[in-house]
Amino acid sequence: MTPAFIVREDLEALSRALAERIVAEAGEAVARTGRCAIALAGGSTPRRLYQLLAAGEGGAALPWPALSWWWSDERCVPPDDRESNFRLASETLLGPAGVVPERIHRIEGERPAEQAARAYEALLRGRIPDGALDIVLLGAGSDGHTASLFPGSPALAERVRWVVATEADAAQAVPARVTFTYPLLDRAREVFVLAAGAAKRAVVSAVREDSAAARRYPVARLAPAGRLTWYVDREAAGA
Repeated sequence: MTPAFIVREDLEALSRALAERIVAEAGEAVARTGRCAIALAGGSTPRRLYQLLAAGEGGAALPWPALSWWWSDERCVPPDDRESNFRLASETLLGPAGVVPERIHRIEGERPAEQAARAYEALLRGRIPDGALDIVLLGAGSDGHTASLFPGSPALAERVRWVVATEADAAQAVPARVTFTYPLLDRAREVFVLAAGAAKRAVVSAVREDSAAARRYPVARLAPAGRLTWYVDREAAGA
């Protein structure tokens, strides 16, 4: 798949552009099916995006009552831990927007990773039987990882399960993770990859050029059934 690339000056402009797109896509999904399932990304890069969405940026408010919220990966920590992807989204997006608990489906990172992964997959299959999430937000690490799909991980070869336990590099603060796999990510209708900063430039360049080197990056292997769009700032784009 050849992804589209949207380049903006900095993370603020990038976040605003993506917020506008998410509002539009969520509205279309709700008009089409009456619901919209959104999987959130972890890490610090989407913080500003989440704040903008909670504040109603993007030209119109999100159709909050029709949205359900999921996570593409989680660190194996309690939900109030500072390393928790859920905590970041809760504090910057879901809490400020007043999202009701029934609409929030977090990965239970406090459980053993394998148990949490199987429980989350069962929940997904029960709520979204075809696995076609409407919007999936992802990041891209300087090593090319996305969600918690890291270079060299056995999770990259998974072809059946939607969610698995995995491990990040031992240098990471929390190596134990739970992550979506390609069989689920590639069912998505809209996938947005958010990348900012010079540290992401090599990955962005490889993907844009569709070079053979890109295949070593897990983020370059995304092939969703719908559309794949990268949102990058000028530092990441090398522009």
